[in-house]
Amino acid sequence: MFENLSEKLERSLKNLKGEGKITEINISETLKEVRRALLDADVSYKVAKDFCDRVKQKAIGANVLTAVKPQQMMVKIVHDELAEFMGSENAGVNLKGNPAVVLVAGLNGSGKTTFCGKFALYLKKKGSRVLLAACDTFRPAAIEQLRTLAESIGIPVFAQEGESDPVKVAKAAIEKARGEGFNVVIIDTAGRLAVDEELMEEIRTLHKAVNPSESLFVVDAMTGQDAVLSAKAFNEAIDYDGVVLTKMDGDTRGGAALSVKAVSGKPIKFVSTGEKLEALDLFHPQRVADRILGMGDVVSLVEKAQEQYDEKQAREMKKKIVKGRFNFNDFYDQIQQVRKMGDIKDLAGMIPGMDKAIKNVDIDNDKAFKGTEAIIKSMTPYEREHPECLNASRRRRIAGGSGTSVNDVNKLVKQFENSQKMMKMAMNGSLAAKLKGLR
Repeated sequence: MFENLSEKLERSLKNLKGEGKITEINISETLKEVRRALLDADVSYKVAKDFCDRVKQKAIGANVLTAVKPQQMMVKIVHDELAEFMGSENAGVNLKGNPAVVLVAGLNGSGKTTFCGKFALYLKKKGSRVLLAACDTFRPAAIEQLRTLAESIGIPVFAQEGESDPVKVAKAAIEKARGEGFNVVIIDTAGRLAVDEELMEEIRTLHKAVNPSESLFVVDAMTGQDAVLSAKAFNEAIDYDGVVLTKMDGDTRGGAALSVKAVSGKPIKFVSTGEKLEALDLFHPQRVADRILGMGDVVSLVEKAQEQYDEKQAREMKKKIVKGRFNFNDFYDQIQQVRKMGDIKDLAGMIPGMDKAIKNVDIDNDKAFKGTEAIIKSMTPYEREHPECLNASRRRRIAGGSGTSVNDVNKLVKQFENSQKMMKMAMNGSLAAKLKGLR
C-alpha cells in the first residue's frame, strides 16, 4: 500500500538536503517533484496542485529552528498536509437508534457485499447483535452471496425471495430487528456497473425511506480517479456520511485515498486490506501519512495484536513458560494467532524502516507457515507435548511425514528451544523485578 508514492515522495524531499533554510527558490523544485509523485499516484491535477500550494504557503511561513534541518521541517509539513487532506483523524461511525441502521452503497464489483460481511463481523466482535438485510434485488445471486458470507461468521440475514422492492425488504428487516433485539441493521443495496440515473433514484428512495443513522459509500481503490468521480456522484445523491476504500492491498497507487476527501468532502472511515473477513481496519489519516513517509505504523500493529489477545489464554501460557512446560501445541497456537493478524508483509510494513527492507520480497502467508505447520502436525500428540523426546529417529519420521528434510525439522526444533529459553528468561526477569520492588 502506497509503496510507489512513498518512494517518490522520499526522493523528492531529499532535494532540500544540505540547504540552510527554506526559501521560495529552493522548495520550488521539491514541490515540483512532490506534485509529480502525486500525479503518478493517480491524484487529480487540481487536488495535487492545491496540496502543493498549501505546503508551499506553510513552508515559506515556517520558522525553521536551528535544531531542525529544512528537509526535516518539510517532511513534517508534508506529513501534516497529507493527514489533513485525508481527514485529520478517524471520523467514527454513528450507531445511534433502536436499531441503528447502516446503509451501504456502491457500484458492482466494488466489494460492497463483502464489506457488509466484514463490517458485521467487526461490530459483532464489539458486542453488537447484527442483522444483515439483503436489499440488492437487482443482481442475480446477491442474496446467496450475502448468506454465504454471513453463515461463515454466524450472523443472520433477512431476505424476502421474489420481492423486487428494496424499500419493503429494508423496512421489514428493521421491524424484525426492533422486535427481536438486534442493535444494528446493515442494509446491502443494489449497484450497477456504472453510475446511472436509475441507480441514483433507487438509492435516494431507499435512503429517504429508512433514514439511516449511518450511510457508507464503498469504492474500489484500484479504480483511481473513477473511484473519486463515483464517490462525488453518490454523495450528491444521498449525502452519505463516509467512504470505505476496498482492495487497498492490491495494485493501487493511493490516489483515491488522497483525493476522495478533498473532492467529496466526506471522510474515509474504513479500509479493506484483504480477502479475509477480518481484513477491515479503521482509517486513521495520521497513521496513513506516517506510512506514506516511511515512518511505519506501530500503533496499528499493536492494535492488531490486541485483537488476537486472549487474556485467559495468556495467563495460562505464562504459567506454562515459567514452569518450563511450553510445548509444540502452544507454539502452533501462537502461529495461528499471528496468521489471524493479517498479511505478513503488510504487518512488517508497519514497523518503521521495514517498508524498504521488504519492498522486493515476495511473502506468501500460506507458504511462510506451511512447512512449520506440516512438521508440527506430523508429530504424535506425545511428541508435541514432550519436545525433549525428539531423537534422531523420530525427527527422520517427522521429516518424511511432513514432506520436509531432517535439516528443516532440526531448524524448527532449534528455533523452538531458543523461543523457550527467551520466554523463560523474560518471565524470570519480570518476576525478579517484581520481587525486587517488594523488598
